[in-house]
Amino acid sequence: MIVVTGAAGFIGSCLISGLSKKGYTGIIAVDDFSKTGKAGNLHGKTIEARIERKLFFEWLEQNAASVDFIFHIGARTDTTEFNMAIFDELNTGYSRKVWEMATMFNIPLVYASSAATYGMGELGYADTHDVVE
Repeated sequence: MIVVTGAAGFIGSCLISGLSKKGYTGIIAVDDFSKTGKAGNLHGKTIEARIERKLFFEWLEQNAASVDFIFHIGARTDTTEFNMAIFDELNTGYSRKVWEMATMFNIPLVYASSAATYGMGELGYADTHDVVE
């Protein structure tokens, strides 16, 4: 199985399309599916299961042996969101937990982020701990 977080977003849904076109099956879509504005992004996509973002870690513990790869595309990128706790929870905390679990279960992980992650670039574009912490 291949897991795609942020599956209902533009990039995640395009990734799922690309994987499907290349013949990959067993794609697991992870996202907050209560957001109706993104519901159409997965319409017609070939996925094996939809897993709610909040249930993903529990699901992964039970299914890790069957997961071949994780693409972590999910993040909060809403530039109108000013609640920093949401960003900490959904971006930093969630990404850290995805990495920890992928490491624990020895699952290859690719993560990507949008330009919104780096703001105006005032801190550069490196993913180093001294900038994050």
